[in-house]
Amino acid sequence: MFLWRIFMNIIESIKSIFNPQNSIPPSNPSETETQIINIQNTNSNKYALLVGINKYEQSGNDLNGCVNDVEAMYKLLITQYGFKPDNIRMLINERATKQAILERLDWLTGIAKPGDLLVWHNSSHGSQIRDRNGDELYDHQDEILITYDHDWENPLIDDDIAEIFKNIPNGAFLTFISDSCFSGSVDRVFNESPTKIRYVHPPLDIAIRSYDRILPINKFGWKSLNRSINDITYIENQRHMLLSGCRDNQTSADATFNGKWHGALTYALLNSLQNNSNLSWKDIHKQIIIKLKTDGFTQVPQLSGPSKLLDSIPFNNIKI
Repeated sequence: MFLWRIFMNIIESIKSIFNPQNSIPPSNPSETETQIINIQNTNSNKYALLVGINKYEQSGNDLNGCVNDVEAMYKLLITQYGFKPDNIRMLINERATKQAILERLDWLTGIAKPGDLLVWHNSSHGSQIRDRNGDELYDHQDEILITYDHDWENPLIDDDIAEIFKNIPNGAFLTFISDSCFSGSVDRVFNESPTKIRYVHPPLDIAIRSYDRILPINKFGWKSLNRSINDITYIENQRHMLLSGCRDNQTSADATFNGKWHGALTYALLNSLQNNSNLSWKDIHKQIIIKLKTDGFTQVPQLSGPSKLLDSIPFNNIKI
């Protein structure tokens, strides 16, 4: 009987624990909702696509620092920002074809869910051509990412990328870092210089479409007619931000730093992120500009996107 009484006491205690009447309701219904939002953000994932192209199918255009850029970014994302290796895709040199890049971008935007953080870092040559649809010339320039198998008649243009960016789900955000340049309006750097520019001039039959005309430039989802303040452009109606290597009339450098080749933008970005883990993108952008100027580079990186993203800490999930 004694053992039976102990057993029944245990049963009654268990019942009282799970009795809804004994639970304390939240003082505010929104407390429950807040807990759910926090849990969703905790379970959010981070995904990245890293593209670096030193070698090109067309001879004479090779670079030196692009693969180093993405290798260094890969290590940083894993060691400092908690990215999982299984959630990162990398394309380098001959694997970085137009088709492969588009497929990986489809993967990046397709796997995302609300609360996820996406990163695309691209280090390569860039260029620009006058937009052409069929036989009709449009009144703006298209920016081009020079892929390994670049074809001037079928390049990877900003229109292709902007269409994919539309697939980013509500509540997810993409950070696009473009260490390329898209303007050839300044003089070329001499071949014997220790610095290269990440720009490919269009062939003459392509380039003459825009001679003697200043046209607005598409920039991966927005027009350059948007005016920037301190080299920052706020665009609230999109779910991505862009950090690019230079202004429209400048070029991005491929140079040596402590004996190792890198893109100037990527090197300055890595330096700032490693030393300032709690600064916002806007603050990091300021530090990059100062770093490049101190190191003797004239290029001024540009930052654009929604204020919520530009005010956030790099590579951290944003609470919705």
